[in-house]
Amino acid sequence: MALALPVLFAVLLGLVLGGSLSGLGDLRLRGTWLLFAAVGLQIAAFPFGFLPWSTGRTTGTALWLASYALLTAGALLNLRVRGVPLLAAGMGANLLAILANGGTMPVLPSAMRAAGRTEAVHANSTAASDPSFACLVDRFAAPDWIPLANVFSVGDVAIAAGAIVVVLAAMGVELPRRAALRRRSAEL
Repeated sequence: MALALPVLFAVLLGLVLGGSLSGLGDLRLRGTWLLFAAVGLQIAAFPFGFLPWSTGRTTGTALWLASYALLTAGALLNLRVRGVPLLAAGMGANLLAILANGGTMPVLPSAMRAAGRTEAVHANSTAASDPSFACLVDRFAAPDWIPLANVFSVGDVAIAAGAIVVVLAAMGVELPRRAALRRRSAEL
């Protein structure tokens, strides 16, 4: 759900900048089943309140880490797609923080307070005032005027930015770096 807002933003921005929705339809990703399987594992690990099951912490953590393995495999299969390397770097940063802190994403108490929370944000997060790799944990809080505002990490920012680049590039929006390279090539 957290990735839905950046993707929606990217689609709207892409349309404003002259991009085409048909380009998204033409985007060919390898191993898309890995993404769907990973989402399924995450839902099984941390079910929404309306679902008729609950998952124990150990099982939830194991399913969550398995979903990261599938997402990593999917990212590796698609490194040729613009934006995916940045997205993969964000996933790697989050995974490092999770593995270094016992299988959950630590949340700094200051971020929890800023987000208006008094306890862990999700079943897969833990309040921690002195976590390992503190620079990579959920340490920022989105402003409350943003729909579904929450805490987030540097890895989450990279994931969102990578997803935005994927969408804009697929929609045919000329990204600044590529435009500058084309101008330099034309000058030579």
